[in-house]
Amino acid sequence: MTTMLLPAMGLLFIGISYMIKNAKRNFFIGIRTPWTLSSDYVWDETHKLGAKTFMAGGVLVILSSFLGENGIWLMMVGLLVAALVPVVYSYILFARLAKK
Repeated sequence: MTTMLLPAMGLLFIGISYMIKNAKRNFFIGIRTPWTLSSDYVWDETHKLGAKTFMAGGVLVILSSFLGENGIWLMMVGLLVAALVPVVYSYILFARLAKK
């Protein structure tokens, strides 16, 4: 089961990366933090980075399926990178804009 589930989950993350790359600001799809929802610039830049991190996360999840039980750590790194990096980046961008 895991041998099929992990590649499917990786492909899902890769598919999400293509969808969020050009998503316009909304309340339904994308990386929705208070900072991205308050600024089109922060939204666009966060989603450009988010598309890259989701792509990398998806590839890491797919690769983890070939490592057996040890692959769980690679999968977790992929998921954490895909999820946390864009959120932190959105805050940093928002803080930079607030200083100007």
